Amino acid sequence: MTTQMLVVAAVCFRDAADRILTVRKRGTNAFMLPGGKLEPGEAPDSAALREVYEELGVELTKDDLTLLGNWTAAAANEHNTNIDATIYLSTVVISPVASAEIDELRWVHPTAMIEPAFQLAPLLLDSVFPALAA
Repeated sequence: MTTQMLVVAAVCFRDAADRILTVRKRGTNAFMLPGGKLEPGEAPDSAALREVYEELGVELTKDDLTLLGNWTAAAANEHNTNIDATIYLSTVVISPVASAEIDELRWVHPTAMIEPAFQLAPLLLDSVFPALAA
């Protein structure tokens, strides 16, 4: 069975309590960072800006993004799929509104114990949270 690779970009937002904004897309269980797949020929930072606007109604500029890292991980909601993810950090204070395909927003502290029914994307647990703690 062949594993598919999706190229994605996302933005990590922190609030005053040092929690990270996560989103759950319609019809899925896992929470992840706001973001999504790159369009053909689109740069990761442009995709991140577009996706944040579509999903949260938040307008950012490239100056609002700092590269946090680039990682490969298992896709949270797609079987036999990995993601090649470029993750940006933004210090902009936001008031996100779940839009487009987003069903739920949740602020999560990276070191808090998560209730068992709450599923986080592997990228968050294995790469993003450890990078933020470093």
